[in-house]
Amino acid sequence: MSVSIDITGLTPERIHVVPSPLAELGMALHALSEPGHHPGLQGWATAVSARLDPCLADRMCEADFLWRTTFSDVFAPFAGIPGKSELPGATLAEELDQLDKLTDQQFVDAALEFTCQLGYDTQRETDPLSDPETRRHALELAAARGDHQVRFTMRLLDDPPAVRAWFRQLLEDCDEAFFADTWSRVSHQLAADARHKTELLRRKGLKEALQAISGAVSLDEQASRITIDKMAVGHTRTGEGGLVLVPTSLGWPHLMVLHRYGWQSSITYPVNSPGLAAPASVEQLTRRMAALSHPVRMRLCRHLARGSYTTGELADAHGMTAPEISRHLSVLKKAELITTRRRGRYVQHQLDLGVVSRLGSEFIEGVLR
Repeated sequence: MSVSIDITGLTPERIHVVPSPLAELGMALHALSEPGHHPGLQGWATAVSARLDPCLADRMCEADFLWRTTFSDVFAPFAGIPGKSELPGATLAEELDQLDKLTDQQFVDAALEFTCQLGYDTQRETDPLSDPETRRHALELAAARGDHQVRFTMRLLDDPPAVRAWFRQLLEDCDEAFFADTWSRVSHQLAADARHKTELLRRKGLKEALQAISGAVSLDEQASRITIDKMAVGHTRTGEGGLVLVPTSLGWPHLMVLHRYGWQSSITYPVNSPGLAAPASVEQLTRRMAALSHPVRMRLCRHLARGSYTTGELADAHGMTAPEISRHLSVLKKAELITTRRRGRYVQHQLDLGVVSRLGSEFIEGVLR
């Protein structure tokens, strides 16, 4: 599974690496609502939550489906502006002005994306603001998500300008309450990362820059296609527009691809943190989970966690034939869960405890990516 971006005809001058205060505010709101996704930010989240005005906290809960489960494209309004060449603003105020430039239909589509699943990377022929059947379907889908989603959806469909004004005021109040201070601390890191990636683009090209962003992002230069390894399927193309790479400090492990139909392509990626291993691919993760699902291989792992053993020793210990053990070891080896080394005439196998210890976090990262 993956999301791909067709970059046929994309020229270097239309590729930009730009931090986004609004995107980072979205990440901050997400971390506050889902601190379990971001163990490294739990201290920050606890401190911010403790000093939040209760009224503001309630208002944040009212709209949290825009950032709790995943991230609405309302946090990337630059991508929806006609021409597909706009960049994120330098300040939150500039980006909120960009948000105001979106049409009511664009705002409604982006806001209803995760509450109502009205489609994403394909063109819709109907508009919930004008088509009664689409409106009914949107409310029906929202009902499955809860009463407050229904209330929000009804308000949005009945009076988009009022909801947009309410949402802008909410973000401005969040900025005053906690985000301005957070942005002043993280913006320098993001600017430095953007400069570094821009220099990589200039000196070594897009492939090197994408590899530096994440091991989950790759470029097939022959096919003019960027592939982002995610537990999702999607496709878009840059066409006459650009490609915007947005670094985030608060976003790890999330790697997000904006591939909404008609919007500019964008990838939001977490800046590198010391000690983080390269992310496992979805295929790797699937192999590892499948390898560990067999009871015999689980018993072999328990044995191999304690030391190095030959195939013959394992066969004797488990009452199986050497070919049977070899087949199971082959699966574990293909999943990169064991290491093999030769000592004289003998080949010994041992569990790679480093890989196994990361498996839980790799699974979390894979499903949250």
